[in-house]
Amino acid sequence: MQESLTIGQLAARSGVAPSALRYYERLGLIHAERTGGNQRRYARIELRRVAFIRIAQQVGVSLDEIREALDSLPDGRTPSAQDWARISAAWRNRLDDKIRLISKLRDDLTGCIGCGCLSLQRCALNNPADKLAGEGPGARLVLPRP
Repeated sequence: MQESLTIGQLAARSGVAPSALRYYERLGLIHAERTGGNQRRYARIELRRVAFIRIAQQVGVSLDEIREALDSLPDGRTPSAQDWARISAAWRNRLDDKIRLISKLRDDLTGCIGCGCLSLQRCALNNPADKLAGEGPGARLVLPRP
């Protein structure tokens, strides 16, 4: 095997806790070889896979979806720029929806807190007489309506 990393080295280099790395391995997201003493040894390419996992998680992609994406790659190969473009294109619409929601939350929340009432139940501007309660639970003005 090429130069390999222990789980501690991979954790230090990637910024991911060893417990999370073991979990990723259990899910099949990353792979380790075992020494004669049953210690994990990771190929250096696993650093790229861990970085890919972390970035995808940061934008809200589930571990199941990440596994699907990584499974679509040839055995043992880390994502190339072309792979990332193909994979991210499949996630683009959902990411755009999240961006819109976060922007709306930022804009609406700032305005709401700025009024001083700090209550969506009693808000005379956005929810007079708590009329939104009849539409169901949750943040009715912020979250998309079903």
